[in-house]
Amino acid sequence: MSLFDLKGKTAIITGSSRGIGKSIAEQMAAHGAKVAISSRKMPACEEVAAELNAKYGDGTAIAVACNISSKDDLQNLVDETKQAFGDIHVLVCNAASNPYYGPMADIADDQFTKILHNNIVANNQLIGMVSPEMIARKDGAITIVSSIGGLKGSPIIGAYCISKAADFQLARNLAVEYGAHNVRVNCIAPGLIKTDFARALWENPDNLKMALATTPMRRIGEPDEIAGAAVFLSSPAGQYMTGQQIVIDGGQTIT
Repeated sequence: MSLFDLKGKTAIITGSSRGIGKSIAEQMAAHGAKVAISSRKMPACEEVAAELNAKYGDGTAIAVACNISSKDDLQNLVDETKQAFGDIHVLVCNAASNPYYGPMADIADDQFTKILHNNIVANNQLIGMVSPEMIARKDGAITIVSSIGGLKGSPIIGAYCISKAADFQLARNLAVEYGAHNVRVNCIAPGLIKTDFARALWENPDNLKMALATTPMRRIGEPDEIAGAAVFLSSPAGQYMTGQQIVIDGGQTIT
């Protein structure tokens, strides 16, 4: 059996209708997993699910609309996945929000609250919905897609960076709580990746120039370059890794 074999596993990936989440879902399916595709817009989810079912066989993927700011939506995502596939073995908390760019002094209260809720609280809520069965089964892999923003400060995405730093600690704390039950919790910390979510950063020539100047590989990343880490953390290859963060940033944080 391949160390990266996910046959017989079911995975929920939030924010998986595009970008990093979509790439993770595609690679999970390629390695044998059943996947639940979720984002706010159902047509986008259905399109991705249809692609995966056509490529890997009917019954590979389902589409579930889910706004991560709604606890009811999160519970429905779990319920729909269990109804379609049974046990949930893998969770990837990828969806996030960042409605504000600029200095912390100017951020509105509702913007700050939205960032903290969607990027931290919602992750904890969803993890709390799937972890009991993982604990009972003594088998489960949870991955939070954080960011290198959580490792440093920023003059334009400070609130986002604060939320992503908290995700590192959320993973560490849950890893301590769940470790004795063979349930692993880790983070992936991407650098600047060419996604719609990060468009405001890489599409701005000044921001892009500044980022590339401190990136040894002198380019930004692609979504598929993050997906492999998610497969690793969810597969037998990563079964002794927990409470950690994998930085995938072209070397930006080492300079």
